[in-house]
Order: sequence, then structure tokens, then C-alpha cells
Amino acid sequence: MTVQERYEDAKKRYAALGVDTDKALENTKNIKLSVHCWQGDDVVGFDQKGPLTGGIQTTGNYPYRARNPKELMQDIDKVLSYIPGKHKINLHASYAIFEDGEWADRDALEPKHFKAWADFAKERGLGLDFNPTFFSHPKADAMRGTLSCADEGIRQFWIRHGIQSIKISEYLAEQTGQPCLMNIWIPDGVKDVPGDRTRARARLKDSLDQILATPYDHSKVYVAVESKVFGIGVESMTVGSHEFYMNYANEKGILCLIDTGHFHPTEVVADKLSSMLLFHDKLALHVSRPVRWDSDHVTIFNDDLRDLATEIVRTGPEHYFIGMDYFDASINRISAWTNGLRNMQKALLYAELLPNKTLADLQDAGNFTALMSLNEEMKVMPFGDIWDMFCEKNGVLKEEDWFQDCMQYEKDVLSKRV
Repeated sequence: MTVQERYEDAKKRYAALGVDTDKALENTKNIKLSVHCWQGDDVVGFDQKGPLTGGIQTTGNYPYRARNPKELMQDIDKVLSYIPGKHKINLHASYAIFEDGEWADRDALEPKHFKAWADFAKERGLGLDFNPTFFSHPKADAMRGTLSCADEGIRQFWIRHGIQSIKISEYLAEQTGQPCLMNIWIPDGVKDVPGDRTRARARLKDSLDQILATPYDHSKVYVAVESKVFGIGVESMTVGSHEFYMNYANEKGILCLIDTGHFHPTEVVADKLSSMLLFHDKLALHVSRPVRWDSDHVTIFNDDLRDLATEIVRTGPEHYFIGMDYFDASINRISAWTNGLRNMQKALLYAELLPNKTLADLQDAGNFTALMSLNEEMKVMPFGDIWDMFCEKNGVLKEEDWFQDCMQYEKDVLSKRV
């Protein structure tokens, strides 16, 4: 049977349950994902040399990582060729591109250092998101701190970096014609029993206040703050906790970013979204897969991802900035990127294909027997036939085809990087 024939059969089965598959395909196509550039080079970036610091780790030694901007952009193009729809590129400040021997430290970065990225995005009709980089730098010591550092000189250095990042984000938004999410995450914390928590958090609050005092167009730049329960080397106290940032975002009218890997393993991150959106119009997400902690494994099409996507669809995708955030250097990086992104789209399409109104009505009616049975029935519906049509309608390779093409790209392009 052709993809079209399989789709028509599946369409009838979903229609019997009140689901419009054509509408689901269109809705999913319009949900933008932010493609994280750092999967392509193991979070190395272009502005510093040396090991990653600040609790950031990328494990594995698979060959052929991108070594320069040209190779990284080439790899992003390949990944985008496998992903239905038009999306965004998510940059860290450490991916500044310098020309003619120029170099600028983090507190002196300017929009011109990201012009090549803006041109890349504009040529492809993509948006751009941005992150100040508060790690992998001589002045970034997690236990001494960045924006919470007691050394005023170091703290002011990172405040200046945050201010410059707002200016860069506004430039990226103006160049692409799409809003730019600027997300602030810091590694600051304490390894063992802290002698004090309040001072560090008070300094972080003051630093953020100084950064946000920078004038910017709030319709172009959405500032977000990202929490973390703990990190390597700062196991006992993370300055930027969820409670700190949730309250700070509420007070300042900015976004709270929820990273699916930054909570206790027993917490259900999907459960947080509906509560947050009752008090915020927008919410930012970083989607990864924790195994034991914030290990940033590639997202797979599992229950956690489907639950997250279901909440996104039910509460309205227009309320979200969805960024992917995983990095695995133990496998082919193009494949890792692609699998994670396609799995996020699979989860969103799966959620769009649920009879969500019927499920909600059954819950309100107290008919939990029918609710469970319908939920279980949806798990064996012919979802794969709808997914194949989604890929075909958007001109990308189907599930059984893209990986072979990816391996050919490794043979023809990646293997030449020696």
C-alpha cells in the first residue's frame, strides 16, 4: 500500500473517534521547535579553547564533530532537511563568529559577532533564539559563582555579558522578523553544606535587576530564567532554584523556563505546565531526557515526552517557546539531533491525534472507566501511518529512509573531517 492509501485507512479510524487527522497534520506543522546548535560540536563553541566547565559535560568520543562555523552550519542544514516544517536555531553566546583575527570577551560581544548566524537564518526563513553563556570561561567557577559571585569584579563582568546578550537578542529578532527567546541559566551553587543561601540569591536578584534595566523591545525579545535542582560540583545548593526563578519571573513579568532534565527524577514535569500557564501567557521549555540526573540524553518517543507534548497541545502550543536541549557525543551527532527533533514532533502529532475534548469530558463526568479505556485504545491506533503522511506532505524522508541518507552523509562529508 502507498503512504496515501495507508493514511486514508488510518484517517477513517481516527475519524470514528472524532479526530480530524488533516487538522492534526496542519497544527503540528505550525509548531516551531528551536534547534540547539550545541549538539553539533559537543557544546564547545568558538570563543574559548579548553574543557567545558560549570557542570557541563558531554560524554563520548564519536568522530567527525563540527570544528568551525562552516561545518556546524552545514550539519544544521542536513538536520533541517529531515525535519518537517520551519523552525528556529538556538544559539549560545559562545558561538560568536569572529573574522580577521578579531576576538571579544563575553562582556564585549556585539550583534556583529552574530551577523553570520542572522544571515544563515534569514536565507532559510528561520528564527533565532539566544542564550548568554555563563560557563566554560576563566571567570566562570560554579562554586564562586557568576551572577551571584561575591567578587564584585567578576559579578559585574557577567552582568555586562547579560546586558550585551539582550542587545544581541534584539538584533537577531529584528534581522529574522521573529521574536527571540533569551534564556538565562547560570551554574552557580555550593558543593557541600552551605554556610549561607540568602546572600548569593540576593546578589543574583540584584544582577538580574541590573540586566533587565537595559531597555529593549519586549515584543521582540522574551527574557526567560531557567532553574535547576542541582548540578555536578554544586550538589548541595543551586542559587538559581525553581522557587527563586518562578517568583522572580512573576515579579518582573518575564518567562520561566522549564527544563525537563532539571528536576528531581520523581517529579512529573508535564504536570507543571497547566499550573504555570494559569499565571503566565507564555512559557519556555528545554526538552531533554534525564536518565539519572540532567544527563541531556537524546529525547526518545517515550511516555514522558508524549505526556509533555499532550500538555502543550491541550494548553495551546501558541503559549510556548519549545527548545531542544540534549547533546550526545557517543553517537553520530546528525542522527542524535534528528532523532530528538523528530521524536518531539512525533509526540506533538500524537497529542494532536488524541480526542482531547472527549477525554476531558469523560473526566468531568467522573467516567474514569471509559477514560482509561479510551486512553489505552489510542495507544494502538495506526499512528505510524499518519506520521509517514506528515513526512511526505512536508517533503522530508520517511522513518525508514532518513537514517540511510544520514549514514551516507557521514561517509561522504563527515568522514573527511580528519
